[in-house]
Amino acid sequence: MAKIGINIATGSLQKQEMIVGIDLGTTNSLVAIIHPETGQPVVLKEHDGIALVPSIVHFGNEGQITVGDEAKKFLITEPGNTIFSVKRLMGKSYSDVKEHSSFFSYKIIDDNTESLVKIQAGARFYSPVELSSFILKELKTRAEHILKTPVTKAVITVPAYFSDAQRQATRDAGKLAGLDVLRIVNEPTAASLAYGMGLSREETKTIAVYDLGGGTFDISILRISGGIFEVLSTNGDTYLGGDDFDREIVKYWAAELGITDEELGVHKNLAQELRLIAEEAKKSLNVSDDFTGKVAGHEVKLKKQKFENLILPLIERTIQSCKNALKDADLTIGEIDEVVMVGGSTRVPLVKQSVSSFFKRNVHDSLNPDEVVALGAAVQADILAGNNKDFLLLDITPLSLGIETMGGLMDVLIPRNSKIPSKAGRQYTTQKDGQASMRIAVFQGERDLVKDNRKLAEFNLTGIPGMPAGLPKVEVSFLVNADGILVVKAKELRSGAEQSIEVKPQYGLTDAEVEKMLMDSIAHAREDIQVRALVEAQTEAKQIIDTTTQFITKNSIFLSEEEIKQTRHAMDSLSVLVNKGAKDEIQAGIERLNEISRPYAERLMDEAISKAMKGKSITK
Repeated sequence: MAKIGINIATGSLQKQEMIVGIDLGTTNSLVAIIHPETGQPVVLKEHDGIALVPSIVHFGNEGQITVGDEAKKFLITEPGNTIFSVKRLMGKSYSDVKEHSSFFSYKIIDDNTESLVKIQAGARFYSPVELSSFILKELKTRAEHILKTPVTKAVITVPAYFSDAQRQATRDAGKLAGLDVLRIVNEPTAASLAYGMGLSREETKTIAVYDLGGGTFDISILRISGGIFEVLSTNGDTYLGGDDFDREIVKYWAAELGITDEELGVHKNLAQELRLIAEEAKKSLNVSDDFTGKVAGHEVKLKKQKFENLILPLIERTIQSCKNALKDADLTIGEIDEVVMVGGSTRVPLVKQSVSSFFKRNVHDSLNPDEVVALGAAVQADILAGNNKDFLLLDITPLSLGIETMGGLMDVLIPRNSKIPSKAGRQYTTQKDGQASMRIAVFQGERDLVKDNRKLAEFNLTGIPGMPAGLPKVEVSFLVNADGILVVKAKELRSGAEQSIEVKPQYGLTDAEVEKMLMDSIAHAREDIQVRALVEAQTEAKQIIDTTTQFITKNSIFLSEEEIKQTRHAMDSLSVLVNKGAKDEIQAGIERLNEISRPYAERLMDEAISKAMKGKSITK
């Protein structure tokens, strides 16, 4: 890409394209670019100087969607329709987050399955991918407003520990927002790049990146050698951050005001008001020794010393994570060359002191900790744009590679722009009882339905032992070797049955055809996601109808006639919706069936447990 002449003050641009770096955060998100005149990374700010966009989405009664500061205003008045911390839900099922469901003031659907979590706002059901896309769309719109040019290409950062599913969910969110996501970059790698680490090919360093954000804490140990970043270990806590500092203050004030946890649970507005004033207190105490504010007409006070006493156990938990990360990397404190501070919560003086004391060295905190990851993403974007000639870009996969799953959906195993060689694997299972074979169909492309992608190969994995649906474990692995040959293997882990095939995924495709496939995926992103969501809802509904039917058949003598009648009615209604209903109608039907069956399913489970325990004593 050619150099772009730009005046950051006026936003005037001569060229039509720019690759931006995006930090999609749990609490706040932002966009950065490389300034074409200075060559330095800068975050994009509105005229009021604000760069951070709160990662909050609000749904109005008329279906209107607001994102950022405007949405934040509804946290107190409409907590059920105001979605925050959606990054915690990316690529997760309800069972992954149920222990923390009380943290969220909005409704997360408990569907008692391992399918990806859904969030209800009004009569609509949303996936974390859709919600994240609203945030990314807002960032894209703001960037275009500031730069006065279309923004279609981006590098997006994720935590180093993000799973394959979470990374793919982030890519999908970008695509749905109208962005071609060129690369998913680890946040600690981006932070290191922002400080200029790893930009020299002669450099070899071991770096600790301490990232304490609003809702999450990560410590990553990286080794940089010859411009290559290797993650040696990661540790942390996905439910520990500045929000928890706020919560300690809330608990302290609630005790002083005589407000119980039960009251806070019932009065969501009061809970949110306390949380927001606590956040204000925390920020104030970074620079002053005491704070005074008002909550529901009551005066509240907090001294810096008391605040530090409240949060010290939380900071000590982060230090323990640092010890764990060093142990996992088989390193000592003396072998760490640099310590980089990331995340707004590292502004708390006690955090900096504790980290510096533990690693026995001064920390890198000269860059704005809220901005450092986005700045690094912009550096990576500049490398991808070809403007940084010191970096050799390794061969990459031009299009995503995946297999067909139920309903004709594309499940991506190796996303486009992955470095070659590349390897990925995922486990699948059977859909029917006694299923003895599984068809593995390999596709290349960016669309959500395989019919819109390019078929590369197909084979049958046979010899699967006859087991109930869901029990067999079939691992499908993709390996793109250094020559660009894709080797696909499928193995049933219980029996050892195995089958493999080799294909050359890029064979016969011109650059123009690849580009057309990419552009089609962006153009059809919204309808693709809608179709995927409908197919997934239909599949889920069919599975829950089958499961419930089997349950009633086996346990009918334990159920009342009314329970069976209500359940059959809900199943009949859901069966009609599977064929004719919209995605949200099907989700609502699934939720109704769940609400009817959950009480008696739990009752029978409790009775079974009590029978099993009868006459047995429990000893430690």
